[in-house]
Amino acid sequence: MDKFFNISEDKIRKAYENGEFDNLPGKGKPLPPDKLEGIPDDLKMAYRVLHNAGFSPEEMNAKKELMTIEDLIRHSEDELETEELKKQLSEKLLKYNSMLSKKGIKTNSSVFKRYEHKIEKRLFD
Repeated sequence: MDKFFNISEDKIRKAYENGEFDNLPGKGKPLPPDKLEGIPDDLKMAYRVLHNAGFSPEEMNAKKELMTIEDLIRHSEDELETEELKKQLSEKLLKYNSMLSKKGIKTNSSVFKRYEHKIEKRLFD
């Protein structure tokens, strides 16, 4: 690894000496603000990978909320509470699907959601 480090350092030094870095775009201007400023350093790469794959923090938060509501529905024993949670789930699901459709991502989650409880009932009863 030291061999490759030395080779790259040598190439960078030669390019600097030859003035190849003198007329780069943005020279003398501040760097753009880091969008991941509040994220711990050990998680920044993972966030960049997710961002480059098309995921946004808003989508991740919405998905987390959906999963939480689904879990609450599964463990709810009160019919009124369950109905209210299902209503919240539908609203959040519409919002989540809207976020995805704005990016051109098609989802069939609304179709699956209609049958999810029937599937769970057959699998777990």
